[in-house]
Amino acid sequence: IGRLGWGRHFEGLAARLDGAFGADGIFAHDRLRFVDFVDDVEELLEEVARQERGDEEAADDFEEFVLRHYAGDSG
Repeated sequence: IGRLGWGRHFEGLAARLDGAFGADGIFAHDRLRFVDFVDDVEELLEEVARQERGDEEAADDFEEFVLRHYAGDSG
């Protein structure tokens, strides 16, 4: 990540997602709703898209895709 110049995009990432996963690497459903986690990740991706491409639309469908695919939300 550092050699790619993406480090600036991930500053504070750990802090924003702190508590999302337990020490065993399993998502901590008892501490954070999956929907809220996905929303936070989409916001991070939108910020990267805004900085890299000048437009956050590149990440617009992320939340919908993840919720449909992993949470079984059919829309």
